Amino acid sequence: MEMSQFKALVVDKHGEDVAVELRQLSFDDLPKGEVLIRVHYSGVNYKDSLATIPNGNIVRNYPFVPGIDLAGVVVRSEDPRFQEGDEVIATSYEIGVSHFGGYSEYARIPAEWIVPLPKGLSLKESMIIGTAGFTAALSIYRLEQNGLKPEQGKVLVTGATGGVGSFAVAILSKLGYDVEASTGKESEHEFLKSLGAKSVISREEVVSAGRPKSLAKQRWIAAVDPVGGESLASILSQIKLGGQVAVSGLTGGTSLPTTVYPFILRGVDLLGIDSAYCDYETRKEVWNRLASDYKPDRLEDFIYKEVTLEELPDAFPILLKGQAKGRILVDVIS
Repeated sequence: MEMSQFKALVVDKHGEDVAVELRQLSFDDLPKGEVLIRVHYSGVNYKDSLATIPNGNIVRNYPFVPGIDLAGVVVRSEDPRFQEGDEVIATSYEIGVSHFGGYSEYARIPAEWIVPLPKGLSLKESMIIGTAGFTAALSIYRLEQNGLKPEQGKVLVTGATGGVGSFAVAILSKLGYDVEASTGKESEHEFLKSLGAKSVISREEVVSAGRPKSLAKQRWIAAVDPVGGESLASILSQIKLGGQVAVSGLTGGTSLPTTVYPFILRGVDLLGIDSAYCDYETRKEVWNRLASDYKPDRLEDFIYKEVTLEELPDAFPILLKGQAKGRILVDVIS
């Protein structure tokens, strides 16, 4: 049953300051879209945390409802692909950037941005996975489409305690890969091994071994890298002949101080992973894989913290300080 007003977390800018507060909204406040969704769960991503601070460079217009992913039940639909009562997932595109996102009891979303919840996943599980898990799965999907197989050798995962990294470790391990995880957090080695990493190395070891060489000792057949920057350059110099790297992030910086040598002397492929605007059929296929062979065995283990809309503001600094281990889940319906 719809309410005339509902709760949403709103960010608003006053001069140079950004305020984050719970407000009552009406359906007239929501942006255009063919499908009205009663949101059950969302997640907290680094991008969402940036949306709550001045100069975060995420939000384009204020006031705004952040949250780049959401899962819920269709309340109304003007598109024949979705009916009232359908369970759905909506991530990426402009959600939480220029289109009101998941930190709201209701969301109105364009139909082409929505995928049906696949059999084998609950709404809660889909948001434990969320954008981070989807990005990890898309990285692995692209690597396998490009020829990667478990018997080819060791696969590196950087930023392994973060959302993308931790899911990449778990998915690759489930698929039978020999996973080496890299992290700057020495205290989390056992956590990464519990996800399936066969070995864990420091972030410094990855970078220093490839610095400042154009080519260094060949160590991995592939890598999932949500970090970028100098770390990516070092990884490229250590990828084996015919290997490949899937890059999806820039927490290590946007510059890439490398040479052409890994590409022309070792035939290394650098795959750019765009989880925001990947085509609909690929998006649907990857979510279906996440409900089947890509699905980690113990999804609840990925929950670092579970919060309500009221508790949500306290979660953003955790992401900004790099203190999260896994996913912060937002229970919107409780």
